[in-house]
Amino acid sequence: MSNTIPGAAGELTQNFPEIWEAYSALGKATAEAGPLTDREKRLVKLALAVGIGSEGAVHSHTRRARAEGIEDAAVKQVALLAIGSCGLPRAVAAKTWIEDIK
Repeated sequence: MSNTIPGAAGELTQNFPEIWEAYSALGKATAEAGPLTDREKRLVKLALAVGIGSEGAVHSHTRRARAEGIEDAAVKQVALLAIGSCGLPRAVAAKTWIEDIK
């Protein structure tokens, strides 16, 4: 997996490195704030992306989950679990976004 950030986010990192550094530091601090495993944290982040309906974030967290060795069945289950709390249309959309990533 590449460390290069694509699109507008990548441009922001290049044009405003101090903002990116602060954002990254916040991410590290929040990641260390509790007892969740790395696997659990990745699945929660994917679920949050599904919940807010962010296709780009679902793609990103799906890529990261797969790169971290999280099984595809667990990643897809996140979309299915969204049916109850987010509704069928959002869950189906999320499942298709997950399946976009090969």
